[in-house]
Amino acid sequence: MSQSHNKSSAEELLQEIAALKEERHAVIIAHNYQPPEIQDLADHVGDSLELSRLAAKTDARVIVFCGVKFMAETAAILSPDKTVLLPAREAGCTLADCATAGRIREMKQKYPGALVVTYVNSSVEVKAESDICCTSANAVDVVKSVDPSKQIIFAPDYNLGHYVSKVTNRRMILWDGCCPTHAALSTSGVEKAREKWPKAIFMMHPECKPAALELADYVGSTSAMIRYAKQQPDGTEFIVGTEGGLLHKLEKENPGKVFHVASDFLVCPMMKMISLGDVRDSLKKMQFVISVPETIRVKARAAVEAMLL
Repeated sequence: MSQSHNKSSAEELLQEIAALKEERHAVIIAHNYQPPEIQDLADHVGDSLELSRLAAKTDARVIVFCGVKFMAETAAILSPDKTVLLPAREAGCTLADCATAGRIREMKQKYPGALVVTYVNSSVEVKAESDICCTSANAVDVVKSVDPSKQIIFAPDYNLGHYVSKVTNRRMILWDGCCPTHAALSTSGVEKAREKWPKAIFMMHPECKPAALELADYVGSTSAMIRYAKQQPDGTEFIVGTEGGLLHKLEKENPGKVFHVASDFLVCPMMKMISLGDVRDSLKKMQFVISVPETIRVKARAAVEAMLL
């Protein structure tokens, strides 16, 4: 009885959301780490680079961003003429909180002439102090594009910066921040997963610790993992070393393959905050609007657009 009622309630919510979306001329976009029901509801699901590009191009008047605050801010940076809604106001990012605009300014004073490459997992104020942004999908290409004579300050994710430095052979000044979810995957955790699924290919996100990454078969962003998995033959088994929400999309797009999350600790509570009810309420009440002061937005936009070229 309870399951039937819940199914009915979900169907009613989906119908209500569909009607509100049409009325508001809205688009719903969701990150790969969102809960399955939110991914299934969304018009577009992707990583932060894919969603940034989409936010810049959409002709929708309203963008409902099912992710965390810095992602919705990025959409607001690129689309000042649109209304950007974050359905769960408290959905933040611990990694983004690692860096502040004041500390970035201090770093620039300490290393005059250095270019600031900032991971998109950062606040709009930090982006405004940066020369160019990057995502995990394009960080290597962004760093390769920087004049080799220039020093690089890379913020705020140490693990991603360490990985990029190793791949590009560029020495960088690395910020001491991390994503606590990805950092939870230890070398012993990797070994336990390998013992459990010995035939599986181990894919890992570059936000994981350097020692863990050394044990991976493949390192890449969520979109890169999805592409890589598609290229492998049916019957292939994978261990996925990133936030567990990615398994939903991997399994949907690869029905003939098997996926295991590397650790039960790979859950970002911030990415699990948005429910169907929150999406409905967001459209119904036009909440919670993410706005960026124009002076900061213009500076941040230059850094974000530099990575989209």
